[in-house]
Amino acid sequence: MDNLTIGLLLICVLFLLVLLGMRIGIALLAVAFCGVWIIRDNFDLSMRLMSISAYNGVSSYLFATIPLFVLMGYLVSVSNVGKDTFDVAEIGLRRVLGGLGVATVAANTIFAAVTGVSIASAAVFTKVAVPEMVRHGYRPSFSCGAVAGSSVLGMLVPPSLLLIIYGVLAEQSIGKMFLAGLIPGLVLAGGFVLLIVGLARFAPSVVFADPEAPRDRTTLARDDDMSGREMVLKLIPIMLLVTCVLGGLYSGVFTPTEAGGVGAFAAFVIALARRSLDWATIWDVLVRTGTISVGILLLLVAANFYGQMLAVAGIPSAISELVAQSGLGAYGFLLLYVVLVLLLGMILDSTSILLIVVPIAAPIALHLGFDLIHFGIITVIAVEVGLLSPPFGISIFTVHAALDDAKTPLEAIFAGTLPFVGVMLGTLALIAAFPGLLYY
Repeated sequence: MDNLTIGLLLICVLFLLVLLGMRIGIALLAVAFCGVWIIRDNFDLSMRLMSISAYNGVSSYLFATIPLFVLMGYLVSVSNVGKDTFDVAEIGLRRVLGGLGVATVAANTIFAAVTGVSIASAAVFTKVAVPEMVRHGYRPSFSCGAVAGSSVLGMLVPPSLLLIIYGVLAEQSIGKMFLAGLIPGLVLAGGFVLLIVGLARFAPSVVFADPEAPRDRTTLARDDDMSGREMVLKLIPIMLLVTCVLGGLYSGVFTPTEAGGVGAFAAFVIALARRSLDWATIWDVLVRTGTISVGILLLLVAANFYGQMLAVAGIPSAISELVAQSGLGAYGFLLLYVVLVLLLGMILDSTSILLIVVPIAAPIALHLGFDLIHFGIITVIAVEVGLLSPPFGISIFTVHAALDDAKTPLEAIFAGTLPFVGVMLGTLALIAAFPGLLYY
């Protein structure tokens, strides 16, 4: 049996182990270790490559970016900055038909710009936005769909953990990945806004429980008003964070790691000023940050080792030659790749998909002439669709769990997100066809 056949069989084994419930990090390590051992018939070499992967993972300065942004995201969540942002957006858009849905997208976009975690956005805005939308006559399924759909912006609008993970796996600049994700994130948010306004006007039965009631826009007004000064005070914390993190990053004052450190410190100061922290909350935030950061670090170490095994087996070069000989061309390969990622999104979480496919696909894309920054944005958008795709749809399950309402079943939330999935697929096609939209 040649090395290529062994490598392909090991990839099949990896999928089987993950589907059987094995942790993705353990499965990657096990398959990579056994693969190198079998292909090279050298146990010591396999041990040495695994130790090198572990050392590179721990020693890299870049990995400090992950815990800093995760810490910042949790501090922002506990300080109720998300609720304040939604309140201001709600007041500003209350006269717009479908304004509460637009406010949800706007607040989620700003919140994503300082957290980078879709699950945090989904959990926060399920509690904040859904009850308010339902109270004003929106369908519960559409309300949940708007929250789940706009929550995926956290994985594209920088800073984003998925962009960091892709950058590490594909050996691309994290700063350039952040810059490249900004315009597609805004395009996606704009698409969501147009979708909500269009449905509210031309298909109100999809959006509202009583399609006739919202024709009187005064029904969308809040019971309590807010002065301009109160709105500014509520927006100061989020604008401070955006200025510190994105302003410093895009101006070149901070590296991504430094931006994470400044953002985490600013979020800590804001949480203290708003009296959102006690010792128990601080401990909980630190434990959650450590748990997520260590888990991601282990995954990246395992993925690095897995990529080395694939190179030893000759998988990327063999697939590149196969694509070249098949006549599919670069965009034919891209189409098949996107379809594969979308299918994987139905059964795996987003991080697992990146860890499995990027080490294989990135070298092939580079060989076919793709810019790996552009390829990464396409990958992340495709992976985001998986967050809303049955049967896994982790954002859907997060919204359902946070809502905890038996009157809104899981199937209804999935149905409510379908229009947003359509917008995401349209944005994906637009970015793939016009790489000049990216700025980095």
